[in-house]
Amino acid sequence: MEQSNHSCSHGFILLGFSDHPELEKILSGVVALFYFMTLVGNTAIILASLRDSHLHTPMYFFLRNLSFLDLCFTTSIVPQMLVNLWGPEKTISYVGCVVQLYVYMWFGSIECLLLAVMSYDRFTAICKPLHYFVIMSPHLCLKMITLVWSISLTNSVVLCTLTVNLPRCGNDRVDHFLCELPAMVKIACVDTTAVEMSVFALGIVIVLTPLVLILISYGYIAKAVLRMKSKAGRRKAMNTCGSHLTVVSIFYGTIIYMYLQPGNSASKDQGKFLTLFYTIITPSLNPLIYTLRNKDMKDALKKLMRVHQESAKLKKIQKS
Repeated sequence: MEQSNHSCSHGFILLGFSDHPELEKILSGVVALFYFMTLVGNTAIILASLRDSHLHTPMYFFLRNLSFLDLCFTTSIVPQMLVNLWGPEKTISYVGCVVQLYVYMWFGSIECLLLAVMSYDRFTAICKPLHYFVIMSPHLCLKMITLVWSISLTNSVVLCTLTVNLPRCGNDRVDHFLCELPAMVKIACVDTTAVEMSVFALGIVIVLTPLVLILISYGYIAKAVLRMKSKAGRRKAMNTCGSHLTVVSIFYGTIIYMYLQPGNSASKDQGKFLTLFYTIITPSLNPLIYTLRNKDMKDALKKLMRVHQESAKLKKIQKS
């Protein structure tokens, strides 16, 4: 096995969109724009929710984690992708590819589980409002986040180790713009049925189980909202839950279509564009989705902007 993989140890060639050279220039601009939006939007959410004491609640604790995750997720992909799109070299080192493979799977698994935890938080807030802060204590929130990151890391280590150890017989051309698990499995020169079945089985646990829990939570939430007599209470519940449901629909929709379908039913280019969507575009949309219908977050962002403007004025006065 070591000999089979020796010729690949120098690195891999990420084919990406190299068969569409005219598209690469357009994509590099689009990716850079959405990456900038991701950095600004998610950093703003983290800073605004930390500075405003009114947002020191379980809901915003989980939202900060989601924003931090999105920053890490995109940063593990975009810099290398932009280098490949801008220049003639499409290579990535062996170590770089392996690290990206593990990190990408780890962060993707975290997002699946984190969205389920966030739905449980909304379920508790709406269905058990009087006991909300007792149930969702800081200690429990921290334990839930630690568990999410730990389970996801275990999933990544198991699946990625199986993939990295597959013999490749010198194949170093990865038909993708990143070192993604299915693309790495495809360049193996042995029967990969066992690995594919392991991926599918753990995919059921990491993807579908949280989705079922989310749907159950929102089933109870819908019943509670319909029973509310206050229109203001119903509107507030719909706004906070609507934002989360939008993010869940976008993320899980693409993930299920990509990973839980039989064989290679999606075309190569279609798979690349879907991956591009949920790894780069979706993280940039999350801050917009969570702030457009959230008055508390809008107010916190306005406060953050005022603080920034006042500090800029003070610097100008000090310089003059």
